[in-house]
Amino acid sequence: MDEQKLIAFFKDLHAHPEVSGSEFRTTAKLREALEAAGVRILPSGLQTGFVAEVGGQRPGRVIGLRCDIDALPVSEESGLPYASQTGGVMHACGHDFHAAALLGAALLLKEREAELAGTVRLVFQPAEEYGNGAQAVIATGLTADVQEFYALHTYPPFPAGTLGIKEGPVMAAPDAFHIRIRGRGCHGAQPHKGISPVPAAAALTLALQSTTGLVVDPFSPAVVTVTHLSAGNTWNVIPESALVEGTVRTLRGEDRAALRERIAAAAEGCAASYGCTAEFEWEDGPAAVVNDAALCGAAKALALQMGFTVARQEDTMSSEDFSVYLAACPGVFIRVGTGGGYPNHHPRFTADPAALWPASRFLARLALERCAAE
Repeated sequence: MDEQKLIAFFKDLHAHPEVSGSEFRTTAKLREALEAAGVRILPSGLQTGFVAEVGGQRPGRVIGLRCDIDALPVSEESGLPYASQTGGVMHACGHDFHAAALLGAALLLKEREAELAGTVRLVFQPAEEYGNGAQAVIATGLTADVQEFYALHTYPPFPAGTLGIKEGPVMAAPDAFHIRIRGRGCHGAQPHKGISPVPAAAALTLALQSTTGLVVDPFSPAVVTVTHLSAGNTWNVIPESALVEGTVRTLRGEDRAALRERIAAAAEGCAASYGCTAEFEWEDGPAAVVNDAALCGAAKALALQMGFTVARQEDTMSSEDFSVYLAACPGVFIRVGTGGGYPNHHPRFTADPAALWPASRFLARLALERCAAE
């Protein structure tokens, strides 16, 4: 597959997006292209997504390359000639680019399989956006022997030809909290006969805005955001309960634990001060993505050697389940400049196809070098 055919493949994926857990066509197209080139698809039991392999014929290390393949429930407004043909679904985060880039890398590695010292495990992961895709892949056992993992992600602020490689934390742990404040409902004209949960919910919402400053080192980034507040369904009835929900983003495990404890205490305290009770639920997301410093150095050196511009991307509190793989081995999460002007998850997001073939070449070279590394 040459550059133009790979771009055509990418455009086809973009035109036919599938949300988390429904990536059946995407999976079939990728498998078909790999199998036609003789790339081994490993038995996994996954409903969507799969794990493939190149190498294993000569001694060496096991290197993992991972992409995600799912789309978002977003209506596309890009105006591209190959825009989504599925209403309300769009590749607004560039996972079509990721999948095509890894496909290209796999085919390049297959062409050089005879010289490959070691094994490259290729993970085409489902359900990164809304699901447990990384955990499902880990559960297959097919990545247990991987010694290093690498992934690319589209990055609109950089043009094609630029890679963002940064050591240390690059994506945050995304946790969610759900707090149900319970009072006693009654007529709005007789508030003394009930216990309104609304003032407690309002007080809690305000209290949570100062949470990070109370428990987190000011030099450690952390975010607590209330995103959903609801109570009742009409103007003249005091409701039985109110719901306060939001997200917590942290880069350090100790901040994550401290904020969970503080938010639970704030919920209980605010509710009690208004005569209510609070039911607290915490939903763990994946851990923060932390890039290995030494491996970043090797990736930067290769990128510069191949003619890329290497830059430091902006810090972000967005999240990624690539951290699930990094819990078992070191790795690097790399931003690949794709231009476009609109951020990920925006209806007008686009990824410059000119960045695709260089990304495939970089992944392939990186895997070859890391397989042979001492």
